[in-house]
Amino acid sequence: MTPDEIARAMTGVVRDAGEGRQEAFLPSPMIQNHASFLHRLSDGTVICAWFGGTLEGKSDISIFASALPPGSRNWGPAQRLSRDPSHSEQNPVLFTAPDGRLWLFHTSQPSGNQDECRIRMAEVLRDTADPTALATGEGRYLDLPRGCFVRASLWVREDGAIMLPIFRCLQRPGQKWNGSHDYAAVGVSMDGGETWRLDELAHSTGCVHMSPVNLGNDHKAAFFRRRQADHVYRAESIDGGNSWSVPEATDLPNNNSSLAAVTLADGRIAVICNPVNADQSLDRRVSLYDELGEDDARPDADPKGGCVPVWGVPRAPVIVCLSEDGGKSFPLRVLVEDGPGTCLSNDSTDGRNKEMSYPWLLEDPEGHLHIAYTYHRRAIKYVRLAPGWADAAERYDQ
Repeated sequence: MTPDEIARAMTGVVRDAGEGRQEAFLPSPMIQNHASFLHRLSDGTVICAWFGGTLEGKSDISIFASALPPGSRNWGPAQRLSRDPSHSEQNPVLFTAPDGRLWLFHTSQPSGNQDECRIRMAEVLRDTADPTALATGEGRYLDLPRGCFVRASLWVREDGAIMLPIFRCLQRPGQKWNGSHDYAAVGVSMDGGETWRLDELAHSTGCVHMSPVNLGNDHKAAFFRRRQADHVYRAESIDGGNSWSVPEATDLPNNNSSLAAVTLADGRIAVICNPVNADQSLDRRVSLYDELGEDDARPDADPKGGCVPVWGVPRAPVIVCLSEDGGKSFPLRVLVEDGPGTCLSNDSTDGRNKEMSYPWLLEDPEGHLHIAYTYHRRAIKYVRLAPGWADAAERYDQ
């Protein structure tokens, strides 16, 4: 599809695509849309949040969201949920707190400087007369150090602590951020989100976008995107997320792009991602923000003491990978969509970008699998698979 064809398809209408599959392109007034996140409310409404603007890192990038009420075949109009004209606001995460309030967390950074990012938190307000209408309260920045980024779901620990998966983009004085010293951490709040502390995961350099799942009781696993574009990594916790093992490689390749993980009703773990890595492609680009065109004479961060990030590996296909051993191996895979995945440019207007990336997924009580992902940086694509979708899984032999 060309960018213009995608734009015409961005109606929000959910259409049947055959074999128990439904699809829609979410409506958005912006020419770039990326980093979707799905969240289901107690009344069955599904909300998709993402960021939109002209180009990732530009100050016109803001958070948007659309709602799909239960039984509806139409996503509601895109609602702008952030409004800072001086920062690029990215990576929305939605969380229903124990008191029932719906919170939006997102990043806020100047230009491409992820090491100067702060996390913002705001309550999401719904209109009882219109289930597709969304707004946010005033919001505030979390009292965490600069360089903290979010992407994945929060959880509540047994003692009531709110746990926020974070990856830290460490500042290197006099050098530009390039991902070389990013590592995993967890933000912990013991007072309902009023104050936060940062707990680092030891020996996690290069592991970002921590996506946690439940394995039963206080046993958890978490899966990580890797800056080195080698494999999805995995860590375990046996105390509800208070402490974690050193992340280790799984059998899933990773292209230094985002993933998401959930525990399904049948106990299996599902990870949705682009299971390709740097060994499978020679495509490379200088950095994530090499198209911003801003005058910054600082050198890229020296990888000494960190890692060498790899950018530009294709971001496709989109595949749901299934594990029956708590996420240690993923022998079963369901193809959602394939394509070239070219991501040597972030531009969403000239057709060069062909990525299908940053997928998110959730399972509803009826067994449908809801999926959202970036489509050529131009749109957010939504896919709903009917119950029994996992029957189409094929065994993957390395």
